[in-house]
Amino acid sequence: MNASNPSVVLADICQRLDWRTLFGNEQPVELDLGAGDGGFALAYAQQHPEINLLAVERLLGRVRKIEKRTTRGKLTNLKVLRLETAYTVRYLLPPHSISIAHIMFPDPWPKRRHWPRRLMQPDFVRDLAAAIRPGGELRFTTDHAHYFETAQQAVTDAKVLERAPEWDWSTDPKTDFQQTFDAEGRATHRARWIKS
Repeated sequence: MNASNPSVVLADICQRLDWRTLFGNEQPVELDLGAGDGGFALAYAQQHPEINLLAVERLLGRVRKIEKRTTRGKLTNLKVLRLETAYTVRYLLPPHSISIAHIMFPDPWPKRRHWPRRLMQPDFVRDLAAAIRPGGELRFTTDHAHYFETAQQAVTDAKVLERAPEWDWSTDPKTDFQQTFDAEGRATHRARWIKS
């Protein structure tokens, strides 16, 4: 792995990531899971040079866009991994190493028969909690009220994270989805959990 390259190239998809090798420093690591076009990740990494951020996205076109913008912006604290989120969380994240995991506007799979495809399930939450360091956080944002309810229940059922008050998101960059939803007047639902 090359600390100056925004792309994460895996020599072995079964070997856990080494943050020191990947980023070239010991800064705290945060995740943007399902990074989309990277609007949040790019702005957040620029706002927070004191952290390292791994953006995970499975669609190649989006990944390439994030990589180009990361290189153009000379952001050395942002890396992009093209892989499925649940696999990344279960098999690639080192235990107790993540400060904050951001999940924003994931696919809500609104049809009832598709609900099992939703990312926020108890097993996923347990896998993610195993990667979060003590005192670390999961921050979840969605415009979909039913998904918000089921996501909260999934975290409760997982029994590994404790509900906490909302974070101060007033200075957080907005994703393209959030900008669209705000313009449409849709409500945004947020929840935060901490690993004790």
